[in-house]
Amino acid sequence: MVNEISTISPNPFEKIRHINEAGFDYWTSRELARILNYEKYVNFEQVIEKAKVACTNSAQKVSDHFAEFGEMIEVGKGGKREIKNTKLSRYACYLIVQNADPSKEIVAQGQTYFAIQTRRQEMEDERRLLLRNELAKHNKSLAGTAKEAGVILPIDYAIFQNHGYMGLYGGLKSQQIHTKKGLKKGQSILDHIGKYGIGR
Repeated sequence: MVNEISTISPNPFEKIRHINEAGFDYWTSRELARILNYEKYVNFEQVIEKAKVACTNSAQKVSDHFAEFGEMIEVGKGGKREIKNTKLSRYACYLIVQNADPSKEIVAQGQTYFAIQTRRQEMEDERRLLLRNELAKHNKSLAGTAKEAGVILPIDYAIFQNHGYMGLYGGLKSQQIHTKKGLKKGQSILDHIGKYGIGR
């Protein structure tokens, strides 16, 4: 069934999929509303709110999956005005289609599509978690090796570790990796190897 759904061409949900600067997939609520045949966006906003509640009840951070932003649209005679839009993670879309109007055939298609895609992401996250744990063990071993090699001062170890990250991330230094992942000061790169979401 996974292969059958993934080869539907053109898949309407694939057509509106975006990729952010960190390489993560996201969708926008305005485009998703149109695909799901919601003529009035205000009605779709009610579905989004239900999805946010479901997100919270699933012990997920809403901000990791729903990110509001302002979008400028053209109005009469060349004028522009800002409208509210929302960037949605794959999981957010899954929750939305679960709470959308079940009488719409396209909603049923969306439920299947995002269920499969969300499971794929979960499997990828599980793989990344295993990798993160392996890297944590490797870093612990690396710290011991560095100490034996005479690396004692914190600044020296930071340089030592930075070169390790450069090897793992195609030459990117620690600060560049933090920027790419959108990490805040004090957040560990290892703790966010498996982190996904539209804000990353």
